[in-house]
Amino acid sequence: MWEYTDKVREHFLNPRNVGEMKDASAVGEVGSLACGDALKLFLKIDDNDRIVDATFQTFGCASAIASSSALTELLKGRTLDEAAEITDKEIADYLGGLPEEKMHCSVMGHEALDVAIKTYRGEPIEAKEHEGNIVCHCFGVTDEMILRTIEENGLTTVEEVTHYTKAGGGCGNCIDEIQLLLDEATGKVAACEFPDDRPHPNLSNIERMQLVMKVLNEEIRPRLKQDGGDVELIDIDGHFVKVALRGMCTSCPSSKLTLKNVVEKALQEQVEPEISVVEVSK
Repeated sequence: MWEYTDKVREHFLNPRNVGEMKDASAVGEVGSLACGDALKLFLKIDDNDRIVDATFQTFGCASAIASSSALTELLKGRTLDEAAEITDKEIADYLGGLPEEKMHCSVMGHEALDVAIKTYRGEPIEAKEHEGNIVCHCFGVTDEMILRTIEENGLTTVEEVTHYTKAGGGCGNCIDEIQLLLDEATGKVAACEFPDDRPHPNLSNIERMQLVMKVLNEEIRPRLKQDGGDVELIDIDGHFVKVALRGMCTSCPSSKLTLKNVVEKALQEQVEPEISVVEVSK
């Protein structure tokens, strides 16, 4: 049982500003119903760039609901510039604190707000979503997001990073990379790209096929199956690997990110860097 404050309980049992806003000026959506926590934030903005109303729809735990409710209350009456200054910590503090293991819920609210504001201002969202390299494949968390969260919240341990971002909370294969990012952020090591000195020899078609199947079956498919999804190899044409998503992945709004940041990235790293993954219908 998590230790929740009275204010968290209040905003969970009686959440404010719940529901879809039909005439919203901007909408920010993060996460997915198929893959875990999800939040959809609606903003009504006047001609002076001031938020006059905010509502939300969320799928998640008590902390996710309470954090979303708190965020909408914090947003009302602020200009977009003022709203953009809201931090994960401010959301948590408004609720009197959150369990450390649930701090990622306040981070999700911050991300939804960022998407909503950028949408309203016509700024590119796609580039932001793809910014950085995926560190945690289980939850699709990038190095840029981890570094930002470390800096904004003064994190010092891998456990804290997991609490705030979920990174490292799945298979655990990214723990070492998270520690490197922590060392970089705290000045223990110089900023650098993670080295990849594994050889990428020229492969025959048969060798490439065998390696692709090995990585798919031993690494990628088990990850996807954790969330009810799957991927099927359809064909290999040179460096083009044709696959079809199965299970929950077929309806997941993040399916294209899954193909790019999970399937293709793993094959490029472990088979050949020239590989491109293409989704096809069986």
